[in-house]
Amino acid sequence: MGQCGSLPSPWGDPTAAGPEAGGDPRNARHVPPGTLELFWDESLPDSPEQQSFTLQKCHRQLGTPVTPGIQPVFRHFQLHHSGTSIPVFVPRATTLSVQTSSSFQALGMQQPLELSGQQPPGCGKCIPVCSDPGNAAGCCGGSGSSIESVRKGPVMCSTGCENPFAGLVALLRAAWLSGKTRPLEYRVAQLEALGRFLEEKKQEILEASALDMGKPSFEAYLTEILLCKNELNNTLNNLCHWMKDEHVSKNLMTQLDSAFIRKDPYGVVLIIGPWNYPVNLILGPLIGAIAAGEDPCWVPQGLVVTVSLLSCPLHLPTGNCVVIKPSEKAKNTERLLAESLGCYLDSDCFAVVTAGVQETSRLLENKFDYIFFTGSPSVGRVVMAAAAQHLTPVTLELGGKNPCYVSDTCDVRSVARRVAWGRFFNAGQTCLAPDYVLCTLEMQEKLMPALREAITEFYGSNPRESPDFGRIVGQKEFQRIRALLCSGRVAIGGQTDEKDLYIAPTVLADVLPSDPIMQEEIFGPILPIVVVASMDEAIDFINERPRPLAVYAFSSDCKVVAQVLERMSSGGFCGNDTLTHMTLTSLPFGGIGLHQKPLASLQKG
Repeated sequence: MGQCGSLPSPWGDPTAAGPEAGGDPRNARHVPPGTLELFWDESLPDSPEQQSFTLQKCHRQLGTPVTPGIQPVFRHFQLHHSGTSIPVFVPRATTLSVQTSSSFQALGMQQPLELSGQQPPGCGKCIPVCSDPGNAAGCCGGSGSSIESVRKGPVMCSTGCENPFAGLVALLRAAWLSGKTRPLEYRVAQLEALGRFLEEKKQEILEASALDMGKPSFEAYLTEILLCKNELNNTLNNLCHWMKDEHVSKNLMTQLDSAFIRKDPYGVVLIIGPWNYPVNLILGPLIGAIAAGEDPCWVPQGLVVTVSLLSCPLHLPTGNCVVIKPSEKAKNTERLLAESLGCYLDSDCFAVVTAGVQETSRLLENKFDYIFFTGSPSVGRVVMAAAAQHLTPVTLELGGKNPCYVSDTCDVRSVARRVAWGRFFNAGQTCLAPDYVLCTLEMQEKLMPALREAITEFYGSNPRESPDFGRIVGQKEFQRIRALLCSGRVAIGGQTDEKDLYIAPTVLADVLPSDPIMQEEIFGPILPIVVVASMDEAIDFINERPRPLAVYAFSSDCKVVAQVLERMSSGGFCGNDTLTHMTLTSLPFGGIGLHQKPLASLQKG
């Protein structure tokens, strides 16, 4: 990008003298030092009420205001930014204004919009969607100074006259195009800042998790903090290698050329997180988006095949800028991320948006370069439909019904302990949890007392009083899960308390494939057992249904485990254990969807 004095000829030279010195009349104007100018070329046609602009920082005091009628029209844009020329898109009827200390100092780091006087009828009744937006500026070191007309914090326009997130996306895109995220040192600094966030805010994360879901401190530390730290360490140790071009073989015609694959980041990425692991499933994709390398677990990236002449300049790929949208259901964790994350990350390139369903729909109307969504299939369809309007690539992590086959040849006590731990961890609200058990009638009779013993060992005789058993996230989810208890026969547990959002660790026997609990992902502390006659019937049962996120198989015979792995299709596989394959940063994570992905497989003896 050009500096202040290298603006292309259609705009004139912003540092040149005015007409009183024989220069271009467009330069006869006064621009305060430190002010960004917005150059508007009236000769260009509008494209759905938008034009391409150039932001250029100018340090000068020249002449008098520009003469009316002289093109282009200049508009001031108060923003603390580097001295670069950056193309952005801004709606014609919108004037952008922010605090002078930083681009996104307000809470949530959402760029506020100040609608101009040329508003559509009825427009202008805007509702704040964040609380106390001034705090983040103070904790991030902002000056706290503001323009009188600035409306702090993100706003939602009740009449839909202007997308309230357009300014935010435009500014993030401008920051990305500036090349600010290009250097390795920048990415390392942002990743290390995430590490400091996890360390310094550890207690706040544990407290927020307990308030949102009654999550035990051990579970919260393991899933929300430790796994993120492992991901960070793995990324920092490999980032330099991931950023390198991968040179490939050449044919006779291209022997004098360079042929390589470049891991090229997308640009502006949107990450929409879930409520069940609200820190882990935000920071995991965020780490990959910052690194933009070849991390197999999370990184959104494009593989660009290039044949370049030796004389062509080479450059490192840039990192992504990110809009982070935490789940509004985990209110305390959402507030923690909104208020604290911006104190560690560069607020010019990373923004936290707090929004409900309606506001998120408006957010999805914007053009993103990549969307990473974790949540339910029904919402995933909405996200994909919105992304299709801009042909935006999407990763959807949607969970599913993960089967667990238990053969007749196994250590029953070990199986019961490992299945119970995986099913009732986080009160069953885990996308990778074993959703149901497939076994013979004889094995069901053996498993029942072993499962009862394991549940008592883990949570005591009354799990409701156990500090190690969590709660359901909200009333809607509680009602849905409780309704599933009508399936089969309650063999263990079954107690509920609506006021406390408590559902006991429950095992259902004699469940039929047609029962309601087998028609949807349970996402709660209920484990149904479906009786099958053999391993072949179990494999057929799995293959007749949508391909799951994970498959679990238990057997003392390694050939049985190998057959299950060979004959079914899923995103991940774990033999003789549950969930533990997720702890390995060396394994990819995800389902199959429309494209076959590498199978994440962990088998234990």
